[in-house]
Amino acid sequence: MSGSLPFYQKHHRHYDRGYRGRETQSTASQYQKMSSSSYSARSSSASSSRGKEYASGMTDTEDTHMKETAGYLARRDLFTSSVETERREHSSRRAVMRESAERISLSKRIHENEEHHKRMNEDNLMHAPEFVIKPRSHTVWEKQCVRLHCTISGWPEPRVVWYKNNVSIDPLSSPGKYKVESSYNVHSLEINRCDFDDTAQYRVSAMNSKGELSAFASVVVKRFKGEIDESLPVPRQHADAEIHGAPGAPLDVHCQDVNKDYIIVTWKQPAVDGGSPILGYFVDRCEVGTTHWIQCNDTPVKFARFPVTGLVEGRSYVFRVRAINKAGMSYPSRVSEPAAAMDPADLARKGTSAPWTGQIIVTEEEPSEAVVPGKPLDLAVIEATKNYVVLSWKPPSEKGHEGVMYYVEKCVAGTDSWQRVNTDIPVKSPRFALFDLAEGKSYSFRVRCCNSAGVGEPSDATEATTVGDKLNIPSAPGRVVPTRNTDTSVVVSWEASKDAKELIGYYIETSLAGKNEWEPCNNKPIKGTRFICHGLTTDESYVFKVRAVNAAGLSECSQESEAIEVKAAIASPAPPYSITVLESVRDSMVLGWKQPTFIGGADITGYFVDYREVVAGVPGKWHEANIHSITERAYRVSDLKENMNYQFQVRAANMAGVGVPSLPSEVFRCEEWTIAVPGPPHDLQALEVRKNSLVLLWKPPVYQGRSGVNGYYIDIKEADAPIEAWRGVNEKSCTKTYMKVQDLKEGETYVFRVRAQNQAGVGKPSEPTEPIPAETKPGSKDIRVDVDGDGVISLIFECSELTSDSKFVWSKNYEELTDSARLTVETKGTTFNSPSEEDLGIYSCLVTHTNGASSSYTLTEEGLKELLKISHDHKFPIIPLKSELAVELLEKGRVRFWLQAEKMSANGKVEYVFNDNLISQGEKYKMNFDKNTGVVEMFMESLGKDDEGTFTFQLQDGKATNQSSLVLIGDVFTKLQKESEFQRKEWFRKQGPHFIEYLSYEVTPECCVRLKCKVGNMKKDSVALWYKDGREVQANEKLDFAEGVLTLEIAQISKKDAGVYEVVVKDDRGSDTSTLNLTDQGFKELMNMVFSVIANSSTPLKIQSTEEGIRLYTFVSYYNDELHVTWHHNDAAIAFTERIKSGVVGEQLWLQISEPTDKDKGKYAIEFFDGKGGLRRTVELAGQGKMQQSHYRARVAGGLPDVVTIQEGKALNLTCNISGDPVPEVTWLKNEREMFSDDHYILKFESGKFASFTITQVNTADSGKYSILVKNKYGTESGDFTVSVFIPDEVHQSGKK
Repeated sequence: MSGSLPFYQKHHRHYDRGYRGRETQSTASQYQKMSSSSYSARSSSASSSRGKEYASGMTDTEDTHMKETAGYLARRDLFTSSVETERREHSSRRAVMRESAERISLSKRIHENEEHHKRMNEDNLMHAPEFVIKPRSHTVWEKQCVRLHCTISGWPEPRVVWYKNNVSIDPLSSPGKYKVESSYNVHSLEINRCDFDDTAQYRVSAMNSKGELSAFASVVVKRFKGEIDESLPVPRQHADAEIHGAPGAPLDVHCQDVNKDYIIVTWKQPAVDGGSPILGYFVDRCEVGTTHWIQCNDTPVKFARFPVTGLVEGRSYVFRVRAINKAGMSYPSRVSEPAAAMDPADLARKGTSAPWTGQIIVTEEEPSEAVVPGKPLDLAVIEATKNYVVLSWKPPSEKGHEGVMYYVEKCVAGTDSWQRVNTDIPVKSPRFALFDLAEGKSYSFRVRCCNSAGVGEPSDATEATTVGDKLNIPSAPGRVVPTRNTDTSVVVSWEASKDAKELIGYYIETSLAGKNEWEPCNNKPIKGTRFICHGLTTDESYVFKVRAVNAAGLSECSQESEAIEVKAAIASPAPPYSITVLESVRDSMVLGWKQPTFIGGADITGYFVDYREVVAGVPGKWHEANIHSITERAYRVSDLKENMNYQFQVRAANMAGVGVPSLPSEVFRCEEWTIAVPGPPHDLQALEVRKNSLVLLWKPPVYQGRSGVNGYYIDIKEADAPIEAWRGVNEKSCTKTYMKVQDLKEGETYVFRVRAQNQAGVGKPSEPTEPIPAETKPGSKDIRVDVDGDGVISLIFECSELTSDSKFVWSKNYEELTDSARLTVETKGTTFNSPSEEDLGIYSCLVTHTNGASSSYTLTEEGLKELLKISHDHKFPIIPLKSELAVELLEKGRVRFWLQAEKMSANGKVEYVFNDNLISQGEKYKMNFDKNTGVVEMFMESLGKDDEGTFTFQLQDGKATNQSSLVLIGDVFTKLQKESEFQRKEWFRKQGPHFIEYLSYEVTPECCVRLKCKVGNMKKDSVALWYKDGREVQANEKLDFAEGVLTLEIAQISKKDAGVYEVVVKDDRGSDTSTLNLTDQGFKELMNMVFSVIANSSTPLKIQSTEEGIRLYTFVSYYNDELHVTWHHNDAAIAFTERIKSGVVGEQLWLQISEPTDKDKGKYAIEFFDGKGGLRRTVELAGQGKMQQSHYRARVAGGLPDVVTIQEGKALNLTCNISGDPVPEVTWLKNEREMFSDDHYILKFESGKFASFTITQVNTADSGKYSILVKNKYGTESGDFTVSVFIPDEVHQSGKK
């Protein structure tokens, strides 16, 4: 029992002796050995001392007693020693078992330590999930089962979740419907008895600490065999298409509390809920550098804040949010700024680096053992909703040299049962988000640290935290009060929500009085309690309501306001502002100012300027500078005193009266300006404001400097940026007093200023504009170009903010149009009277009494050309043609004229013209017009001499016209007419038996001439007749007809076969004839083809020694007497004599050289003539004359009979002498076929002189002709004999007869 421990005790130090150090174990073992040895020494010394006493002077009785005592002691010592031995053996066994248990425990601890280090070392084993096999899409019938399966690898083992249309599948929620299995990295989803609702896109998601990966598969369930229900929805990963009734996209997605393990994503609720409450939000993430979006939450969250987990440390992500209500999914929001999943301290360290000092310092640290970390500090719940709880803590003070990780534990309040939340993977960051908590329950939490040394003590537990939304939805705002502002806007004020926490802002909605159709007034929540609602319709009555919003959601709507009619609130205008000096001379100063921010609901009719002297800092009395109002925002104040200080104020006036004066300006000194650079431009104005651009206009400076202004520079900065943030828009100066500023950031607010330049330099900047937000206002439209049906080109601008006082002010190059001769200006547009290059430029339109409604259109040279072309097409429309008028021949030689128009209406018509004369439907012409396809056709049966000329098709469809002509004159007409006539004849010819391929010839390899043709449309009673020179070919000639091919073969062709050959096929439907002329040139070409076949069949030229001398010869497959052959010696034609002759024997062509000499050596050739390149065979002759060749030539000296008659069963042996130098090659032949030596035929050639032929046992099969062939380089010779085998009985019977 001591050798084994219960499993629950093996990890406790007081039950496991493996914790002992080596010194302790060594001391214990030495102590045991010393105890055993001392005990044995004491026993032996005691016995020896007693023996010495008894040995000296003892009686017998004492001796007997002594012996008995010694025997007793011996027995006792023996028993004691055996007991001691057994005890030692038992102790040894216990030690062995203990050591074995300790080794097992040590091995297990080493294994666990290695596994822990493997888990701690990400580079060794950990990797993100990978799909080895992805799920496959299926199409099944209704009520069938389908199984999706995949194979996934990854470490730690991934957590696999199946989704249907991005909603997680819970098999327990539908028992028997879904079955999810996982085994050996193979994961499957089985769907039982599929119905129509199972048609969807299924996603399998695998996630571990290294990342997340998804794969998709579609399942389509057919309603019945052969057809798929087209009304079923098509599965999509994200429903990005616009859905009626869906909410608007969420706003302002930001990343907060960025850590290694999670990122909290926040957003603002959209102003538009689509008419039904928003059920929640889905958060998507995308790794930077990819385009694959992954949904982060399985169920929608209502809280506008969500912690995203499962991120890969060190990687950057962007996020977006989608809202959902019962109608469907919204568009995704704009993506957030990228956020890196890193510890903030690591991110800060990576952002900075130490400077290089030029030294490399190497330090060494003493290795230290790992220390179990202490407990984390300051654990707290920093955020709690009904969906999740976020914990935060500080690392322990005692954590050793290596890093620490954390385990989070939870406990239901009132119990002491702690449950580890992250059992598989410890977290690295001192923050953690817990999900899947029961809403309404209370929990306590604690955290443990861990490293390679072990798991530390838990932290102090948190107070009980109830799962639920701590942040409540704000209460509804109070009373809403609308007031008039302009003809298209109303100022709405309201009372703030009471006790609202973390308020984001307010949404304002409006509706026509009595309609109850609410629309949002603002896209983003506003912080204040006052808002101007623009884009309203003049003279209409509206009501308003307000809702508050925070991260928990939208409040209830406030009570509706009272109805208010949209009208401008006419009042005296607000005071002008930003008074500046534009020029100063000795006795006058030019002032400039900005228009009031509020004009009082009516146009400003003019301005009044006042001035006063300032002496020693004390202002004097105000004086009027102008009695009559001025319309410009610049005015020269005259009759001033030189070197005197002045202040100015300006008042604006409208139909309601003169407004209050502006604040007094700065103190300006009236003195002559002598600076060289120009003064500041003034009266800056921003038009055509869009989300990423605007057009800035200004007026040139009043003070020009020492030279005229030659350019301008525009500066820009964000409205809330410091003065140092001013930056230039244009690098090169702009010569015009306007400029389009582009590349603005949507939603940002900017201010602008302008500086003028002359030859002396750049002057001081103008006063900056008011802050201008870069946004496209609702209802903004652009100028469009229109070309009406009469070809008139117009520029049209539409505005939805018109009031009764609104006017359209048109400008060219931002100067008001005045040339009425070239342009006609109307209310909403301008019309070009006679467009030309003089009209090129920028055309803009400004609508007064609106919120800056304006737009422009740039007319370029290319654009003008395109508009003129469109105008011409509208004035003189042309019916477009897909193809021009063309002609083609049809079957039977019919002629088809045709063209195709792009598009024709039902009212379209066509006129057919030939040589300027209208032609109509009749016996000669057949017309057809398909208005659906636009094909126009005209048919003629044939072409006559009178049909030469020009054919024209004239098309008309309303105002549009077009025509196409085809000229058929001269050779073009003649060729078409002949082709038509030929095809007409061909058609009639093919109605009966006819030739598909006409008569031709070919030469076979056997030099047989074959005449052939191919016929068609034959019947059983159809006949084919061959003729030569008008005489029918006799029946004994070879005639063949099979598979539509007629052939006539001519063997051994000669001159008598020349002639005209003709084939006639006929029956009751008609006849057809084919002729082949094989006379003169035709026969010559045929014979050349025959000669070519003969030449190609010739064998290589060979040399043979004869009694007369040397013979050169070749064989051909067939010899014709007409074949022309020439012999050559050393490339020269041979002159034949009595000594050198040529001839033909059968198929052998030979050259005989009698009594050869050394002059006859060389290259010999035979050349065949075939009318083309011919064919030549060559051979090299090298010999010493007839006598020497005869002496060395291979010969059969004799010994062979002519005939051998022998009885069956006997043996036959024949011998002959062979001569020749070099030794000849010997070949035996039977019936012209080569023989080989075997057991039946024994063929020998001995000593180069004697050849023997033996048949061991003759039978009747051995009868036949035998030959011996001897050959060397000087010649070849053969000997023949015949063997006849008989049977004795047959001979005897034949004798009796």
